[in-house]
Amino acid sequence: MKAETPRARVLAETDWLAEHLADPTLRIVDIRGIIRPPDAPHPHYEGNRSAYLEAHIPGAVFVDWTADITEPGAPVKMTLAGPERFAALMSLLGIGDEHTVVVYEDGVGQIAARLWWALNYYGHPAAKLLNGGFRKWVAEGRPVTAELPHYSPAAFTPRVQPDWRVGSAEVRAAIGDPSVILVDLRSPREFRGEIGRGNRRGRIPSARNVPVNSLVGGEYKTIQSDAELREAFTAAGVSFDKRAITYCNAGVSASLGLLALKLIDHSAAANFAGSWYEWERDPQNPTETG
Repeated sequence: MKAETPRARVLAETDWLAEHLADPTLRIVDIRGIIRPPDAPHPHYEGNRSAYLEAHIPGAVFVDWTADITEPGAPVKMTLAGPERFAALMSLLGIGDEHTVVVYEDGVGQIAARLWWALNYYGHPAAKLLNGGFRKWVAEGRPVTAELPHYSPAAFTPRVQPDWRVGSAEVRAAIGDPSVILVDLRSPREFRGEIGRGNRRGRIPSARNVPVNSLVGGEYKTIQSDAELREAFTAAGVSFDKRAITYCNAGVSASLGLLALKLIDHSAAANFAGSWYEWERDPQNPTETG
């Protein structure tokens, strides 16, 4: 049997999903949301349930990325829900250990990638991001519906995979470590400290900037080819013989950066899930601007 390529393992193309809509082992998640620019009025982050209720891919359930998969009351903004809360949500949505999960949105892809990362972090690697998302699906004339699906609760077993996530201590240790490279997925203006979402501005020292928009292209923001992804990372000075740690503001764009690295078979990569919101909380954590 031919081995599955990293791209087939991580991405679902629209034609593949269309062929598998009736598969009982498939679950589809609509995680459409809104990310406003750093200099826009608050709130910067919102879910978009109204878009889901208007029309979605048949069989898709909805997840509000700002509330459903975050931990209420956590000191760091947008902290991922803990294993019990996350598993309870998956169970309620009918997503169990036996299901392949396809996640989609209608933007660049980082919100969908956040859930893709969370599923992998909790030991559910049967997760794919819909390449091109809802906009590509609709543009191709594929079916949509306003009908809400109903699934029986399923057994989702969280199995934390530590290699998929790092915290501030590991990032501090990475600064100046020649075997590790920090990859900042925010915009160049955020990277330089000209604008920012947090209370402090700037970047983590030694980080390289790979803006999340450079990982996608075309009308529907599909993921770039493997060669184009390698070029984007290489142009920023990211070496593939080093361990990579991705970060952004809340670990969301960082998830798409991690997905891109996995696509090009860079297995030694992890997500600084708390990202800038976690980093800026400690005044002892150094920053750079310019």
